[in-house]
Amino acid sequence: MNVLLLTHSYWPEHSPPQRRWQSLIRHLRTRGWQVTVVTPVAHYSHGPDYTRSTRGRVWGTQLGPLGERIRRVPYLTGGDDRFSKLVDQVFTATGSGLRAVTTPRPDVVVVTAPSLPLLAAGWCAAKLWRVPLVVEMRDAWPNLVTDSGVALGLAQKVINRAVEFVQNQADTVVTVTEGFAETLRERGVGSVVTVRNGVQLSRTPLLPPVPPRAHLEVLYLGNHGESQRLERLIDAAGLVGSSMHLTMVGQGSQKASLVAHAARTGVPVRFLDPVFRKDVFALYEQADSLVISLRDDWKSFEATIPSKTYEVLAVGRHVTGVVKGEAARVLEDSGAGHIANGTAEDIARVWRQLAADRTLLDVKDSGRLWVANHADYKDLAGQYDALLRGLLSRVAPSASTAKPAEAAGATGAAGATVAAGATQADHAPPAQGAIPEFAERRDPTRG
Repeated sequence: MNVLLLTHSYWPEHSPPQRRWQSLIRHLRTRGWQVTVVTPVAHYSHGPDYTRSTRGRVWGTQLGPLGERIRRVPYLTGGDDRFSKLVDQVFTATGSGLRAVTTPRPDVVVVTAPSLPLLAAGWCAAKLWRVPLVVEMRDAWPNLVTDSGVALGLAQKVINRAVEFVQNQADTVVTVTEGFAETLRERGVGSVVTVRNGVQLSRTPLLPPVPPRAHLEVLYLGNHGESQRLERLIDAAGLVGSSMHLTMVGQGSQKASLVAHAARTGVPVRFLDPVFRKDVFALYEQADSLVISLRDDWKSFEATIPSKTYEVLAVGRHVTGVVKGEAARVLEDSGAGHIANGTAEDIARVWRQLAADRTLLDVKDSGRLWVANHADYKDLAGQYDALLRGLLSRVAPSASTAKPAEAAGATGAAGATVAAGATQADHAPPAQGAIPEFAERRDPTRG
């Protein structure tokens, strides 16, 4: 069975869609799926595997690290501001639509947003191929258009209606939170399924307890953008004073202004460039509390959970949650930290408590246990497998026929969860022979 995935960012870039889909594809391949990814030449948020050869060539095809076939389209700009991103997404979505309809015929098309122009490309490809369309909404669009002010007036109405049209036309809409799934159902979208973001738990270490020391070490690691309002962390650190240290790691459209804000207010923040893999966990281990932050003045964020949430829960560190809505409920249910109400004063209150009583930092493995039960990618891939098989069984019963071993661990209905007791393949890389077989399939579009 073949799935065609359209995404605005993929390996060797380091981004939320790359992390999510590489983790899912790792397990979908063991379940018998062949995956073709249509994506731009890597040009934004370079990951640790980024080289001149791995970034791909315009209109070229390359074999990915998991046996997936990656078909590259051109890009226009790698700028990080709103306008540059929009122009680039429109341009790459056009190329993605053209590339998608010239690939070998897939069994199902999956398009992952928040690249809104890409939704149109996915819809066109599914219509032309006459195959089911799965629309994956990783953010609360189009609600976020209104909250963020990314478009106003007539432009906002056009974007909202276009997004809602594709959501209504999709055979299934996948969300990453239950809150946004409920919003879509209330809007009248027919088939909505939640498949969370998550982590590969078997590849995520449980860190040792925090060491004794005289000050509190706080770490924020992630995107430095408009959605996070990170200046609140800097102001809170200034209110706490010398009893704590704040480190901020990452990149984003607001990083320069955050560095300037810290300098202007005289708060000694340590700013670091993005890090990857083992260096991420080394920084986590040095910290006492890890921060998850979303701005609290955009209503759509009440149904949003930052993708990093599951990783920081899995490593067993205390979490400072500057979030509300569903993200706050996840942290409360996990018992892995404290939640601040979003003001610098309340964040400072939480950090003063932690600095004064370090026993509050001892969350043991409560966060990791929550992730094991709700957000391990081997189980989430089982949900996706069940969703896709169920979808294909409804539109073409023969298309979903597979060997029993390929479907092990998954139910046959769309949106069902994985049966208890995962197969050994869930914990292993693709079986020997699976990747070469996929690599050797002839591509008729290449002559």
